Amino acid sequence: MKLKKNRIVFALVFLVLGFMISYSYQLTKNNANQVTINDREWERNIQLRNQLNDLEEKNTRLQEELFEKQKTLFELEESIVEDEKLLAHLAEEVEELRMVLGKVAVQGEGIEVTLDDGTFDPKAGDINSFLVHEHHVLNVVNELYISGAEAIAINGKRLTSNSYIECTGPVITVDGEQFPAPFVISAIGDADTLVKAINIQGGVKDQLVNDNIVFKLEKKDKIVMKTILGKNDS
Repeated sequence: MKLKKNRIVFALVFLVLGFMISYSYQLTKNNANQVTINDREWERNIQLRNQLNDLEEKNTRLQEELFEKQKTLFELEESIVEDEKLLAHLAEEVEELRMVLGKVAVQGEGIEVTLDDGTFDPKAGDINSFLVHEHHVLNVVNELYISGAEAIAINGKRLTSNSYIECTGPVITVDGEQFPAPFVISAIGDADTLVKAINIQGGVKDQLVNDNIVFKLEKKDKIVMKTILGKNDS
């Protein structure tokens, strides 16, 4: 009977012990699984954080590259603007030079100054004192250029930077072509400015009148001057 009771006790002990071992094993397994999951989540978080850092660094580099390219583009745009201004200025200079050389037809407002020989008075002395000479014409031409005339012609003969005017007996020679009086000096430019320059007190007009020259001045709304054709022009 006693042996039978011991067997029962041992059975109960082994049962409890087995349960405890099984419970402990299960608990340990669950904890191990939990630790494994936590480790994986931690590793995943670290990977994501590293990827985020990489992306931020890459974004920073791209922004720096963008700023550099924008700076370069801005400098190129400024350079292009400066080049365009320079080209425009050069184009204006070329056009002005062509105008001075008579290589381009021009038209615009301006004035016409007519110089004619005075009526000879035998009692007054030499007849040359009543004739228009090259210095009279030159004085008018120089005053017009100084006052901003863009183009000038004498009796339709357009002047250039290489033009010359000289007396040849009773006529005046302009660039090898002879013209008798009266001499019509046409000038394209601001008409009011040119009129004031010619009519200024003690200026060109007064000098011409004092030299017995018949003087006439007219404002013109439109004066047309053709191109001067050179040897190589068609």
